[in-house]
Amino acid sequence: MMRSGGAGGRGGRDGQGGQGEHGVGPDLPGGGPEGALSHALGAVGSQLDHCVHCGFCLPACPTYIRLGDEADSPRGRLHLMGAVSEGRLDPGSPAFQLHLDRCLGCRACETVCPSGVEYGYLLERARAVAREARPADRGTRLLLGLVERPIPFRIWMALSRILRRTRLPRLLARHLPSQGLAGQARFGMAMLAASEPVFPNGLEEAPALGGKSVGAAPPDGPEGTGTRVGVLMGCVQDGLFHRVNQATIRVLEANGFQVVQVPGQGCCGALHAHAGALDGAREMARRNIAAFEAAGVEEVAVNAAGCGAAMKEYGELLADDAHWKDRAWALGARVLDISQVLAGEGRTPRSGAPIEGRVAYDPPCHLLHAQRVVTPPLQVLNAIPGLEVAEVRDGAECCGGAGIYGLTHPELGGRIGRDKAEAVRETGAPLVTTGNPGCAMQIGAMLRLDGRGVDGVPGVCHPIELLDESYRRAGFYMDSGAASAPKRGGPDV
Repeated sequence: MMRSGGAGGRGGRDGQGGQGEHGVGPDLPGGGPEGALSHALGAVGSQLDHCVHCGFCLPACPTYIRLGDEADSPRGRLHLMGAVSEGRLDPGSPAFQLHLDRCLGCRACETVCPSGVEYGYLLERARAVAREARPADRGTRLLLGLVERPIPFRIWMALSRILRRTRLPRLLARHLPSQGLAGQARFGMAMLAASEPVFPNGLEEAPALGGKSVGAAPPDGPEGTGTRVGVLMGCVQDGLFHRVNQATIRVLEANGFQVVQVPGQGCCGALHAHAGALDGAREMARRNIAAFEAAGVEEVAVNAAGCGAAMKEYGELLADDAHWKDRAWALGARVLDISQVLAGEGRTPRSGAPIEGRVAYDPPCHLLHAQRVVTPPLQVLNAIPGLEVAEVRDGAECCGGAGIYGLTHPELGGRIGRDKAEAVRETGAPLVTTGNPGCAMQIGAMLRLDGRGVDGVPGVCHPIELLDESYRRAGFYMDSGAASAPKRGGPDV
């Protein structure tokens, strides 16, 4: 989302968040990291002034709801950012570090903000300053470092798939202690188990979802647009959810799109940007811009909500790079969530064969709040005859995954995640679908760890997997070439 600049004074913040107890004090000398924040905000520093302290963000903020601390609300964090940018608060102070670190970055506050404060943009710049003042913890540095290095990352993903195939993560998630390091390992195993294909041999095996593959020859294809589409393969998405990428390609081709291979692409940089590691995020952005430009695609289809939000905002990320900023905005304008490619701007996805059953839909935060994509995912699901879609209670609230938040903040992320798992169970659906890998793993893990045992745990899948299965049952792929045929096997099964 593009920012709108503006002018305004700094008045009105003092006394609005009760921040005195959090260390906001007399003016500090100029220069240093606090000056870096002012520089980072640059011409849009007035974004801080757009906050009118109305409080609409408070009931939308998962951390404020659970902690009840004004400093753990968007309004309170903006107050802290303003104090640092003005030199009244040291960015290395516990107040600035703690309360920014606790933020999920879900951006639900942006959806309800009447003043249009672009909180996500401000948060990432403030976190960059926080990291400059005090390095991230070792676990965060390790995770980000792995993502930056393709070969070690691929080895990590390969080992994770091998471990997943043994089904040992299921067992460890059930029996490991829930406290201390063992508890963290238990949660990691639950997340890995949640990444398993729910129906590796076809959804007709699901006990509560009826219907069989019709086995008929595919009907004439849709009026093909011929649009050249490149698919972002991603890092974790391709490492643990390769099947979703393959389903995305098949579904696009079945709807008349020309899917183009994009060599040289890689991680979108979202995890780094959320953690304040903006230099690393920028390097990843440049690589992807060059790769998709070289491929000559008209649209970039992204099946991971967090990645799509990051790519759409490449122009903001590279705004200070004269060589790349225009190219970044140009690519961002062509980035679409896969549901937008299929069901946006008057498009309607092709209907397949029936899948009888009930599915819970939970929208990822970075699809709903960051990208403001609401109806296209539901239109994709509605293209499946016989499928009943139940929207999850409080679906606009974060699941607690938030990139690596569930791993780095197990207690608070766990509280938020358990509430989401309860809301999913209330639907009574045997399957929950969401369009982001981190959300799928977080929700799936919490369903396994909520104390009710693994029997009857709702499975988790991507909406495109359901449409792909509907197409498989309809026989759309029966006469397809090897590149488009459903792949039953490979690294993700």
